[in-house]
Amino acid sequence: MTLPILFFAAGRGTRMGPLTKDRPKPLINVAGKALIDYALDIANAAGVGRKVVNVHYHGEMIRQHLAGQDITFSDESAQLLETGGGLKKALPLLETSPVLTMNTDAVWQGPNSITQILNAWRPEMEALMLLVEKKDVVGHLGKGDFKIDSNGRLKRAPEDIYTGLQIIRTDVLGEITDTAFSMNAAWDRIAARGGLFGTRFVGKWCDVGQPESIPLAEDMLHV
Repeated sequence: MTLPILFFAAGRGTRMGPLTKDRPKPLINVAGKALIDYALDIANAAGVGRKVVNVHYHGEMIRQHLAGQDITFSDESAQLLETGGGLKKALPLLETSPVLTMNTDAVWQGPNSITQILNAWRPEMEALMLLVEKKDVVGHLGKGDFKIDSNGRLKRAPEDIYTGLQIIRTDVLGEITDTAFSMNAAWDRIAARGGLFGTRFVGKWCDVGQPESIPLAEDMLHV
């Protein structure tokens, strides 16, 4: 199955402090490579379809960094739309449903995460999240996001952690009238009708959301 993908790259990266004063978080280097390039490498290896990157903060720097690649940009320079609003704005560029979305502030160790989630997708799903067990997480401060039941459905609980990679049918976005909104608004609607599923990543994942996470990520990559 080949799906289009949206890379979330529009945020301000405020948790990175001075590191994002003059650059967007996706261009912060980890082990000599920009964070967004790790996400793109995974996508390219998995053979995804159309690639879209949304931009807002220092968006021109991201455009320049990715120049010459087969990438379309969703411009949020006028207003930061959050994750849900950003996906809704990008729908005409993605063209089909379902779609993949992926954060650009993490590094992975193990099998190709996009290939894994594509292989786990089933027709009855409205959304499928790739989660990771706490024992396989590096650099993440959260208490956990979801619990997977025996049928693979998700409910909110401080257990497994969302990696920022999902497949989602985009019809739900038409139910939300706000321009700027979090993906949480869509997930809650989907979960209420039993369509929110999860699968666990069989590797390690590092959330590079703060400066202290950079050496942790580099250590994980070099193990």
